[in-house]
Amino acid sequence: MSNTATFTATAAPALPVRVPLVTEPMGILGSLGAARRNVLSIIPEIATRQPMVTGRTGKRWHMVMDPGALRRVLLENIENYPKSLVTKNLLRPAIGQSMFIAEGAEWRWQRRAAAPVFSHRNVMNLAPIMTAAAERSAERIAAAGPRAVDVAEDMVRTTFDVIADVTFSGDGSFDSDGVHHAIDAYISEAGKISLFDILGLPDWVPRPGRMMSGSAMRDMKKVADEAVEARRKRGPQGVPDLLDLLLEGEDPETKRRMDTAELRDNLLTFIVAGHETTALTLAWSLYLCAFDNRVQDKARAEITEVCGNGPVTGDHVAKLPYIRMIADEALRLYPPAAMVSRSALADDTLCGRQIRRGDTVIVPIYALHRHHQLWDDPDAFLPERFEERKNVERYAYLPFGDGPRICIGASFALQEAVIILATLLKHCRFTPVPGRNPEPVMILTLRPEGGVWLQADPL
Repeated sequence: MSNTATFTATAAPALPVRVPLVTEPMGILGSLGAARRNVLSIIPEIATRQPMVTGRTGKRWHMVMDPGALRRVLLENIENYPKSLVTKNLLRPAIGQSMFIAEGAEWRWQRRAAAPVFSHRNVMNLAPIMTAAAERSAERIAAAGPRAVDVAEDMVRTTFDVIADVTFSGDGSFDSDGVHHAIDAYISEAGKISLFDILGLPDWVPRPGRMMSGSAMRDMKKVADEAVEARRKRGPQGVPDLLDLLLEGEDPETKRRMDTAELRDNLLTFIVAGHETTALTLAWSLYLCAFDNRVQDKARAEITEVCGNGPVTGDHVAKLPYIRMIADEALRLYPPAAMVSRSALADDTLCGRQIRRGDTVIVPIYALHRHHQLWDDPDAFLPERFEERKNVERYAYLPFGDGPRICIGASFALQEAVIILATLLKHCRFTPVPGRNPEPVMILTLRPEGGVWLQADPL
């Protein structure tokens, strides 16, 4: 592997919080216990120094950190590496056969039909909703001072306000808050890795943790179906929202359109993924800004120069490169999807090592983003490392995945993150609360357990 990050600087005196990685082998039961507590705790520390690590926990697995091998898995030989059964088993009850789970031709037509929804023009049209939600968040946080505020909780509220408005125009026809809580409850109960998955037992063997919440899921989907049908009859009003755009969407090759169930499953995916991942990016970004006043001051100077006394808008996003760098660095240190897995359909070779049919190929993005051969001072918070993006090897940095299945909403998420982060830094100075460090814990996403408690002083 080559050293791709050439930026060097004096790091902050201490390092931001991190996950303690494994230094001794764990058996099946040890791996299960660790994974149920924090999936990332099963990553061996050597994965931050080697191109590939192979082991066996019930079935053979390979952790891949080499950018060339990752390019093969995610782009060149993508058909051989579909998402693993573990991933599909976790999410199918909640989001059905949406494009996040679908494979092959089923995925391709859905992706083609939905791609125009996230065009630059459509995403820019939704920027005023992001600005309004950001301003409301800044007012709430400033009003709560001088006591400590859990900014992680407020970021969940803020990004959910955005996704509810851009999905259903806030027309009250859909209980999006109820949908969010139903899916979140399902994930918290059912999303913990099952021993049966680690042992590689077949899909038809019932997983005890996933026998729950069936009726709640059915009720929630029924409500969503009714909302989709109501909009289909009513049609768009004003600026088209995500539901309007998806209803208009058509695969240019097959002319196929999504039916109600397909629309519902993809909308539920956007609602959950579309606010959860951005909320986490913002929470970790604010933690890191509070951790390093130098970064916070530099960011605020850029915001003042670009935005003056007015609100942060979509037109400002491209003119706030340092704010984007902060978000990029937060995504490097704390990627929301910090580990993904694939199943090999046929024999292959990665890093000169044989991959057998049925092996699990794991991409530990958390370890990749902190790899000592890919990043200078990898555990340090240094937004400036993204000043020269050409120096960052493409497959060394995967916050949104890559290849044909790169996250369809990446531009939406980054625009939202820049608008909200800039708005909050414009209105408040954030400082850490002693003894209240967040703990990075991943079950399905990398969350700050215990919250991100900061003191916010209005400016």
